[in-house]
Order: sequence, then structure tokens, then C-alpha cells
Amino acid sequence: MNRFRLPLFCLLNLLIACCPAVSAGQQILSKEKRAQIEKAVSSFMSENSVPGIGVAVVLDGEPIWSTGFGMADLEDFAPVTSATLFRLGSISKPITATAVLQLWERGKLDLDAPVQKYCPAFPEKEWPITSRELLGHLGGIRHYNPDGKGDIPEDSARHFANMEESLKIFAGDSLVAKPGTKFNYSTYGYTLLGCVLEGAASEKYVDFVRENVLKPAGMAETQADDFFAVILHRTRWYHKDKSGVVRNAGVLDSSYKIPGGGLISSADDMARFEAAILADKLVKRSTRDLMWTPLKTTDGKSTGYALGWGISDRLGVHMAAHTGGQQGTSTAFALVPDRRAGVVVLANMDSVDAGSLADQILKIVLDLQDQTP
Repeated sequence: MNRFRLPLFCLLNLLIACCPAVSAGQQILSKEKRAQIEKAVSSFMSENSVPGIGVAVVLDGEPIWSTGFGMADLEDFAPVTSATLFRLGSISKPITATAVLQLWERGKLDLDAPVQKYCPAFPEKEWPITSRELLGHLGGIRHYNPDGKGDIPEDSARHFANMEESLKIFAGDSLVAKPGTKFNYSTYGYTLLGCVLEGAASEKYVDFVRENVLKPAGMAETQADDFFAVILHRTRWYHKDKSGVVRNAGVLDSSYKIPGGGLISSADDMARFEAAILADKLVKRSTRDLMWTPLKTTDGKSTGYALGWGISDRLGVHMAAHTGGQQGTSTAFALVPDRRAGVVVLANMDSVDAGSLADQILKIVLDLQDQTP
């Protein structure tokens, strides 16, 4: 299959996408809206050569429809279902933020204390860095270097045994700005947050998140993306090269960035996460309000990013959302709190705009209109 050229591949995807593999709760979402969503997904897959996509919809605070489109494995011709596990990429961050806010809510973590209070393995810098700043990408921690120097290579199966080992990638680097003064998106900042969480909780990140976020939300299949483990229902990962040929994506062991981009989940599980957040099952409403309040730089400018969530007003509604992308995956999910609604889009192809598809689905589900003049 990875030798197919773009036209034939797109035709195959179009045929597959028009026939969802597995779905649930379809009697609640109208037949007309399901058809519109299926058409939008089919077009997106065809235009971008995406092998497979998982989609879920939340309405009235409950997951009401989920389905899989296309293929999870092109070589074995295995279909995507709503339970297929995709790399979440950066939509791991809202899950981590929820866990951190739980610790704050319980009085176990001071968001404004220097990170060394909980993560002494991280060296002190010229200025103190706080967990609140890390959550909002204001901590001055660098992101990936444009030239890749000092980072883990894009094709790497190097496994990191713990959070402290992961810190060594960037702990010795200078800050890109004084904390609080500049928004600088940083997945490494969330690795540091993982160390902070472990110190405050006195247990491993994966254990705390599983017991305090995933289990209460009913996310039984969500877990760390262990490259070497055999994990049922995990999709294969794909990439389209410059000539338009779809190939297997590069090797990725994401153990160095689990809190910011190393979880895998399904459309079903992520819809359950959205429902749990909307129902205040994971944090109190006041805590959720704090988590969804955009931060400001020290000069008073709003960053549009809160504590682990992107906050925006578009399509005529107020949203809390996030997107993600890494080798073999593009993801997006969005919540419209006032409408108690949300969508999830998970694709097994990197470098495609899953966020635009999520917006299209939201427009269909909530009868929204573009607000552009």
C-alpha cells in the first residue's frame, strides 16, 4: 500500500471514508448530521491522503456518537474503529494540566512555588520558574531546536527510564526568556511539569494520571505510548512524502515527553474525558474556570492560552481546545462549555490540519456559522 501513488490512494480512502467502520449511539445524532460529518471526513481524508481517522461527538455533556473511518493498518487492511488508539501528541497536555490542577486543588502543589520545591533534579536558573508558568508556556523553557541539535532525533527508539533522565535533554540550556515575559510553546516544559507532579504526588506520573484522571473519566484504554510494548488496537503511523507517496512514519519513542506528547487514546476515551470535564468529575467548577482562564505576560498581554488549554472565541462560540501532531499523527479536540458539547478528531497521518476538521464537525453538530466578514 505504501507504494500507491496519490490518485489511487485517495480513491481508496474516499470509498472507505464514506462507510464508517464502527459507530455507536447513532440514533441520537440525526441521520442528516451524520451524513454531513461523514462527507466532511471523507473529503478531508481524500484531500490529505489520510489512511484512518477516529471521530467522536459530545452533546448535552455526554458522548453520543463515535466512529472510525478508513484503515488503522494499511498492510493488514485493519479498519479504524472508535476504540482504535492514536498518538495524542500535544493533546496530552490538557490531561496533564488536569492532573496538576487536582494536586493544587488538594493543597499538595503550589502553582507559584519554584519548580525545585517538587523537582530538585532541575537546576536553578537565573530566574525562578513556577508550575503556573509552565502550564501556560511562560516558563522560558525552550521547545525543540529548529536544527534538531540537542534534541532526540526524529527517528529514534531511545527509551527514557524516568522523568529525571528526560530532563537532561534541556536542563542545561539557558532560558529563552525571563519567565512570565514571553509565550514560548514548549513540550519540554511539560516534561518538567511531569517531574513536578511526581514530586508533589509522591508517585510516578503514569500511575497518578491513571488513578486520578483516566479511571474516574472511564478512559480504560488511554496509556503511555510505549514503543516496545504490544498494545492492542494501536494504529500504525503514516507520513506522506514530497512526491505524494504514503509511507510508514519515522520511529518515535516518546518516553522523554509523556506529559506533553506521549499518551495514546481513542476517540471514545477522549470523548469520555470531555464529558468528565464538563460534568466536573475531575476538578471542581472553580478549578476548571481557573484552568480555562488565559494567562497574561508581565506586560499585561493575553496569550490566548490558559493552563494546558487553548482558549478562543470562534465560530460564534467560546471554546477550550487543543491540537497535536508528531510522527504519524495529527489530533484535535474542542469543547464548547456553554453548549456542553465537544468533538474529537484523531488521524494516523502527520502534518495534516486536524483542527480544521474538528471545526467543520462542530459547525455541523451545533449549527454554527463562520464569523468572518
